Amino acid sequence: MNEQLVSLEAGPPPAVDNAARDLSRPPATALRQAVAGFARDRGAVLALVILVLIALVAVLAPLIAPFDPNVGDPLNTLAPPLTAGHLLGTDDQGRDILSRILYGARLAIPEATIPVIAAAVLGTALGLLAGFYQGIGGGLVMRVLDVFFAIPLVLLGIAVAAALGSGPPTVILSMAVVITPYIARVVYTTTAQLKHALFVEAARASGSGELKILVQEILPHAVPTVIVYGTINMGAMIVFAAGFGFLGLGAQPPASDWGAMIAYGMSNLGSSPWVSTVPGLVIVVASLAFNYVGDGLRIALDPRLRSRA
Repeated sequence: MNEQLVSLEAGPPPAVDNAARDLSRPPATALRQAVAGFARDRGAVLALVILVLIALVAVLAPLIAPFDPNVGDPLNTLAPPLTAGHLLGTDDQGRDILSRILYGARLAIPEATIPVIAAAVLGTALGLLAGFYQGIGGGLVMRVLDVFFAIPLVLLGIAVAAALGSGPPTVILSMAVVITPYIARVVYTTTAQLKHALFVEAARASGSGELKILVQEILPHAVPTVIVYGTINMGAMIVFAAGFGFLGLGAQPPASDWGAMIAYGMSNLGSSPWVSTVPGLVIVVASLAFNYVGDGLRIALDPRLRSRA
């Protein structure tokens, strides 16, 4: 996750910026072309289907889970996968792992998406203002955000969680705090590059106010970049949230948290590896799915890459 987020510091690649220009000119046509380009990427489409299925599972978990995820069977502990009635086996308390995986999606999806959405909104606003008004105010905003770059991401997240207490709201807030500076830096770079562009000067000469220029001229160029990076970093947030659960800072027992499920199975890893490996594999699949969708969006929103696909 460090590499994914740190890569934002260099600013938006020209290809993504060109994609934004393409989208801002003929919206309906550009949208159709982007959708068609995304549809040609079979890996991205498959990843999107997987994410949709995970979301549906999260919503329908109470209806499709075969057992109560928090109720165990003392007579059927550590049952291996494919045991009758327990497709993925049971843990050391006899709780059905499949049911716990299904209910765990109800925590994992919000913990992956809400922080990124919140950070995208706040980071975009800060980046636009700081990049457009590069005076004392804008410089102060970026210097404050630079402080966050000096702190290791995991350490910063743990510090926020430790200060506010454990639980899903804390996980969501800490992850939003961690990634907001990176998104703000991306938008700041885009805004600083475009504030003196010819089309912005033309809008200013035509009498457009600063707010209108920010919203109608510059923001559309930043949105594609934020969408691509945000989607990719949702995969990182899945792993990050699992780490919080593994450390006991996420949802507390007996809640079904994928990271906590891995921690529960560590004591029996040698004799019953499925207790930890099954939720671990689910985390990997969900994270990779977000990454593939983000990569598909990057190609779909870039007219040059789209033409090569």
